[in-house]
Amino acid sequence: MNVSKDKVVSVSYELKVEGDVVDKAESGSPMQFIFGNGTLLQSFENNIKEKSTGDEFEFTISSENAYGEVNKDYILKLPMSVFEKDGKVADDLLKVGARLPMVDQEGNQLYGLILEVKDDHVVMDFNHPLAGKELNFTGKVEDVREATEKELSEGHVHKEGSDCCGQ
Repeated sequence: MNVSKDKVVSVSYELKVEGDVVDKAESGSPMQFIFGNGTLLQSFENNIKEKSTGDEFEFTISSENAYGEVNKDYILKLPMSVFEKDGKVADDLLKVGARLPMVDQEGNQLYGLILEVKDDHVVMDFNHPLAGKELNFTGKVEDVREATEKELSEGHVHKEGSDCCGQ
């Protein structure tokens, strides 16, 4: 069976960025997804389409086809008051290099990387951590199977023998 729309695909892989391994899934615990439902980068799916169980892969995805270039508009200077709770800022909260969960004006949760902490403001980068980076994948298709109707209607893979979500 080949990797194609509405198939459950299991892959082991290693993702390298600038020579460093930044993510991986081992063959004993592969990443599973429903092909073609939009949960993965389209460029990742394009590179494994039509592969079969046991096929290995190696490909590079440019930043433009991954998470885009770094957008300077996503680097913001936020007033210190944003980080106050009960009129105080937690001392251990604001550290350069830390990623903080934040909520935008529409209520969407996103993560920001602290670039700079000043007395009256914090500079944060809300770009995806891999924005501006070339992604280098190596891996193997571990399994391909038909998705169940329930998986297709819910949009995610169920663990074998469970009704939903690994239970």
